[in-house]
Amino acid sequence: MITELRCSICGTSYSPGDVEYTCPACGLAGTLDVLYDYDALRATVTRESLQECADPSMWRFRALMPLRADAAVPRLMVGGTPLYDAPRVAEALGCTQVWIKDDGRNPTGSLKDRASALIVARAVADGIQVVTTASTGNAAAALAGLAASVGLPAVIFVPEAAPEAKIAQLLTYGATVLLVKGNYDRAFELAVAAAERYGWYNRNTGMNPYTLEGKKTVAFEIAEQLGWQMPDAIVVSVGDGNIIAAVHKGLKDLYALGWIDRIPRLIGVQAEGSAACYKAWKSGADPATMATLPPISAQTVADSIAADLPRDLVRAVRAVRETDGAFVCVPDDAILAAIPLLARQSGVFAEPAGAAAYAGAKAALESGDLSRSDRVVLLVTGSGLKDIRSAMRVAGSGHPVAPDPEEVERVRLALGLPTLK
Repeated sequence: MITELRCSICGTSYSPGDVEYTCPACGLAGTLDVLYDYDALRATVTRESLQECADPSMWRFRALMPLRADAAVPRLMVGGTPLYDAPRVAEALGCTQVWIKDDGRNPTGSLKDRASALIVARAVADGIQVVTTASTGNAAAALAGLAASVGLPAVIFVPEAAPEAKIAQLLTYGATVLLVKGNYDRAFELAVAAAERYGWYNRNTGMNPYTLEGKKTVAFEIAEQLGWQMPDAIVVSVGDGNIIAAVHKGLKDLYALGWIDRIPRLIGVQAEGSAACYKAWKSGADPATMATLPPISAQTVADSIAADLPRDLVRAVRAVRETDGAFVCVPDDAILAAIPLLARQSGVFAEPAGAAAYAGAKAALESGDLSRSDRVVLLVTGSGLKDIRSAMRVAGSGHPVAPDPEEVERVRLALGLPTLK
């Protein structure tokens, strides 16, 4: 029930078959919004009808996604990730209530499986022979894993400095991996050139309009898991800007359908070394203008949110401004410190980009962008197993002991551990 694809910069409307990726007039910065016939959807799908759907995955929301009803979908379980009430996190941060949406539980370990599941389903339905993408790791793993699940060849362009664990994941799935001598933006440009030259279907974030449509299902799940009662704010780490834009799109879809009565504030979290969205929001500048400026040189331990020039900057800033939210900027040491804090207070092990939501919530409470009375969802976008090296930097070390019970007693006393006898 797609009615149009609309450019986020110039507002030009296109029929779905007229363009494949971005607005021809605005170039790669002209990301396209996928719009639906909401009147027709209201007549055919309701919150109550979801209760009759036994599928716990993202495909329970299939009627609200751009995919033919008869199209096959990958069999991997994508979506349906848990939303945990986290009272100890709320106490530590100093706000009323905190929930953690753990999207590291997806099959390849990140939220980006949602986008790749939809892209792969659309590719198979259209008879596509090869899919490709550029990524710092998670989007690449998502595409490699979902493509492998249906036997579709995938060609992945990854910066050669990407974490080893993420590169190993791609190779294990059987993807063709090209290690680009340069950063993410160089890999992005090379993927675009290769897709144009060979006719491969390009999943690039912020370029393919349907990546956002897959990712928005995380907002649908949050709303349903909270009984359609919205929190005051959702905190999201931001690199390219596509995830926070997707959360916003999902919330707007639900609001247009009348399934929720308000849209929560969106708090975007960026690393200090990769903060183009934060700077655009803080300056009050038109992000459409900034999207054409020369890129910065992004440097952050949170590789999943490292972007010299965010490809979805326009929609990311729009998401924050339209919800009366905010961007916050946090240093790498705060992001790293958040990994064990989040794990020890909730049991959720996040990679740096995922833990950035915790660090960002703390910063937003200190800046007044979050209130102590707020009820907040932290969106954890990726598993800590994606980047063990970062976790090892802050996890601490064990306690060497001889095989002697008195050695255990020494450690117990030193740490103040209780005894039940």
